[in-house]
Amino acid sequence: MILKQYYLGCLAHASYLIADESTHHAAIVDPQRDVDHYIEDARKQELVIRHVFLTHFHADFIAGHLELRDRTGAEIYLGAQAHAEYPFVPMKDGDALELGNNVLLKVLETPGHTPESISIVVYDLQKNADQAEAVLTGDTLFVGDVGRPDLRAALGWSANQLGGMLYDSLHQKLLALPSETRILPAHGAGSLCGKALGSESSSTIGIQRRVNYALQPMDKESFISLVLADQPDAPAYFTYDAILNTKDRITLEKALQRSLKPLGVDEVLRLKDANAQLLDVRDPAYFAAAHLVGSINIGLGGKYATWAGTILDRERPIVIIAEPGQEQEAETRLGRIGFDHVAGYLEGGMNALDARPDLVRRTDRIDATRLAEELASANPPAVLDVRGPRERDEKRIEGSLHVPLNHLDEHLEEIPRGRRLVVHCATGYRSSIAASMLRCRGFADVADLAGGISAWETVKLSPADAGR
Repeated sequence: MILKQYYLGCLAHASYLIADESTHHAAIVDPQRDVDHYIEDARKQELVIRHVFLTHFHADFIAGHLELRDRTGAEIYLGAQAHAEYPFVPMKDGDALELGNNVLLKVLETPGHTPESISIVVYDLQKNADQAEAVLTGDTLFVGDVGRPDLRAALGWSANQLGGMLYDSLHQKLLALPSETRILPAHGAGSLCGKALGSESSSTIGIQRRVNYALQPMDKESFISLVLADQPDAPAYFTYDAILNTKDRITLEKALQRSLKPLGVDEVLRLKDANAQLLDVRDPAYFAAAHLVGSINIGLGGKYATWAGTILDRERPIVIIAEPGQEQEAETRLGRIGFDHVAGYLEGGMNALDARPDLVRRTDRIDATRLAEELASANPPAVLDVRGPRERDEKRIEGSLHVPLNHLDEHLEEIPRGRRLVVHCATGYRSSIAASMLRCRGFADVADLAGGISAWETVKLSPADAGR
């Protein structure tokens, strides 16, 4: 048996290839939308991808089931409660698929994170026909956590109703498996599909029964309350993606062919005037040094797709500004969350603006020592913290304002316009996004704290210290 995990760090997403070495038949589970690496691995190992499973309709990314269907002829398998525009094989409790003489996949319906969720129990018949080798748990059970049941509230399901289903799925289905069974989830640490995911990419039923906070002995009502408490805000694009995963949409390859095209400066300006969004994907330091007026900075080096899906408008075209050669990566990663409305990219990147200095702006990027000095001055700036609430509870700059980045547009009226504003986050990634947004919203004197509160803590300066 071949069982390989693929981990996409930027989305904290795990997908899987399972194959029978005797028949060379393979299945892909929860694929990402760009599917070349599955196809290439199958080619190298002389495998035929005949099946593609979705454990549920993912909300945080667009799955690659249609891409694999169109490129390999693979059949799509979903839970029996699923409804989709494209043909699929519905799988209910106990349904099985033989990949060959040695590999058997058996489905468990495990609703809770979503109503159509399934888990896939993998048997290596050559090794042990009576005991499961692993279980692919999708977003039902993670390492250290369980799937959140509140994401389908916008689609007519109550969080309490799904939470009760999740409790039953865990206790009646997954925890009934042998303790030695490996758990292979669809996400790891950093995913917003749970609140306390561990950094390990796999575990076992026995270990999770002992250490997972949500699997400790408790009644159903206590479980629902515990799991729903303190969940992070879900980005607005989650509902969009969950719905799009049910549609017979354009494939990524066709989307890139349509929109990955170079644009001159004049065309970019014309699109901007027509309400396009200018997305600069460079590192915050390069953006601060020089950027096209009116652009938003969401760097490829951070949680690019997640923040792009949170900040950008799905109804307005996007023009990408990147270091030459990084345009396709920028658009592919947008495509992973279904943002196919890219109009093109600025040909030559910022070099295209060498003859147009009137279109170039910079952001004041200050270090912690200088911020401390400014705070000790007669006319101190306002400091805006754009981190999440739990981060702020741990440490903060005294006297700072607090508006989480994902709620910035909702609270612009709370931010002072008549004084200098210094924005900070944990390390400088989110604050660059926020500073660029504020400049686009008409805030004139905005600075970005390089290194964020981590740099502030390292310097260990207070305004009083700076005045000595």
